[in-house]
Amino acid sequence: MSVVLVEIRRGGVVEGVHRGSAVVLDSAGRIERAWGDPAMPILPRSSNKPAQASAMVRAGLPLEGELLALAAASHSGEAFHRDGVRRILALGGLDESQLLTPPELPLDEAVRTRVLVDGGEASSVSMNCSGKHAAMLLTCTINGWEVSDYTDPVHPLQLAIHSEITSLAGEQTWVSSIDGCGAPLYGLTLAGLARLGRGCLTAEPGSAPRRVADAMSAHPDWVAGTQRDAAALSRSLPGALVKEGAEAVYLVTLADGRSVALKIDDGSHRARPIAMAGILRSIGVDNATITAQSRQVLLGAGVPVGEIVPAPM
Repeated sequence: MSVVLVEIRRGGVVEGVHRGSAVVLDSAGRIERAWGDPAMPILPRSSNKPAQASAMVRAGLPLEGELLALAAASHSGEAFHRDGVRRILALGGLDESQLLTPPELPLDEAVRTRVLVDGGEASSVSMNCSGKHAAMLLTCTINGWEVSDYTDPVHPLQLAIHSEITSLAGEQTWVSSIDGCGAPLYGLTLAGLARLGRGCLTAEPGSAPRRVADAMSAHPDWVAGTQRDAAALSRSLPGALVKEGAEAVYLVTLADGRSVALKIDDGSHRARPIAMAGILRSIGVDNATITAQSRQVLLGAGVPVGEIVPAPM
């Protein structure tokens, strides 16, 4: 059963809560702390992307640095993200028309407004998963696999990705569904997701999962965006792997091998960073960014009248 992870306080009373579950693995991979049920089955959404990218690297994806980080991204659609997607496609002689991502406007509000003001429109490149999809197309091209149906669950690429997810998570997936970008989505337990992150970051240097984790850690703005809370958290935690997912899923694996995974029941975006900040502080991890993300001030007529904060942990 889930528990209260975040409280909305106003006028000295708790007027609302966000419930969820979370788990912390210690540096050896054992459960150190849990809130709610660590065996809770969840859909990790984009928090699965490190494993998806790792499977592609195993299959010969030749990306490094920021482009490898982009292959595991849920990007904001900033100009450098869109240009990066086109760079990945160009490596395989591919073009934007082959992306199976649905046309969308950029996630970042300011960038979205700028695109519209400049006369732009929704595109497959702007969709936040386009880096992953471009990498999928490139991986298929390298292996001689069909590119027109690369998101089909029985495609060789998707079978390799499923195998990588189960290997890194140390468990079988409990459900197969479709993510918002159209690619297969595999369900794990909350603890399984934490193990997946830990499996990437603690793998042997130079191995496929470690290459992905190191690229994501070194290029957080490419994994998320310059204005995103997940990128700010990653920048503040050198060597960590940070990946959020839709419906308020969050995976943070620290450089020392500890791994945290959480899911907010109601999918609230506002609750996700606050809950993670509270959990990190409860296990002795804190810095200026975490402190700032642990509290959102509520205003009444422009004056602070309340706050959204982690529940007592």
